[in-house]
Amino acid sequence: MLEEVERWLDRRSWSVAERPLDQLLAAKRGATRGTTVSVVLPALNEEATVGEIVTVIRRELMSGAVPLVDELVVIDSGSTDRTAEVARAAGARVERRDAILPRIPALPGKGEVLWRSLFVTSGDIVCFVDADLVDFSADFVTGIVGPLLTDPSVQLVKAMYDRPLGGAVGQGGRVTELVARPLLNLHWPQLAGFVQPLGGEYAARRSLLERLPFPVGYGVELGLLVDALHTVGLDALAQVDVGVRKHRHQDDRALGRMAAAIYRTAQLRLSRGHLVRPRLTQFDRGETGFVPRTHAVDTEERPPMASVAEYTRRRRVA
Repeated sequence: MLEEVERWLDRRSWSVAERPLDQLLAAKRGATRGTTVSVVLPALNEEATVGEIVTVIRRELMSGAVPLVDELVVIDSGSTDRTAEVARAAGARVERRDAILPRIPALPGKGEVLWRSLFVTSGDIVCFVDADLVDFSADFVTGIVGPLLTDPSVQLVKAMYDRPLGGAVGQGGRVTELVARPLLNLHWPQLAGFVQPLGGEYAARRSLLERLPFPVGYGVELGLLVDALHTVGLDALAQVDVGVRKHRHQDDRALGRMAAAIYRTAQLRLSRGHLVRPRLTQFDRGETGFVPRTHAVDTEERPPMASVAEYTRRRRVA
């Protein structure tokens, strides 16, 4: 590990307990012009978990006594279940992906949802939380928002946590260990200190996010992390230990598609070149043998939100 990264780990890795809630509220009240916080939950068919996450955030972080979060928005990216209804009943504002920026036809993918969320939120700090978390704790929000409220030099904060798989501690995050971590260590060694580089729980200043391109699919977390490094430098990035993350795990084929998209995102940032064939072929056993199934690898990216005319007009009016 680079000496620079070792120093960074000492200076920019914390535990959620190091910034108690009363300290965050005092920092928020004392901030110049009142720093606001938006929490965004990207959701696709998450009726089983999204309601509890919304309930915890509203109860513990949006009350009159604890006004840490100013805005809680669920972005529904085409759910066929009751995700939107459950989220709304729990107290979130629900926005439909396809209704945001209708001039630009929506593409499938998580990154697309996160990019569009900037248009329908207003917080100075934007906090992303995956909607499939089980046994959700408000620490996931306070942990990653805390450094941004208390240290003006911090621009982006990732959550770090244990990820159990089938009861085995530390065995989750297979794509992280097999794809993302090797890529980062080999090509962006300054980012080797991030425990969960692909984690979906992170917060950043709007002023940074609106300057970054967003890969529309699974590569969004790696893309934002690499681009943030190049834009603001390692010392502006941080991570906070929030405990244990429990969620629904993907099957191997879905993980394969995720891995290919992440590799593609890395490749674009290494060379801005073109894949000879941006497709991934996987195999299912059929009645007469193995049947190939070919999937497109996410290659589209959205430009920095600051370059979108509707966004700049809205920000001027606000």
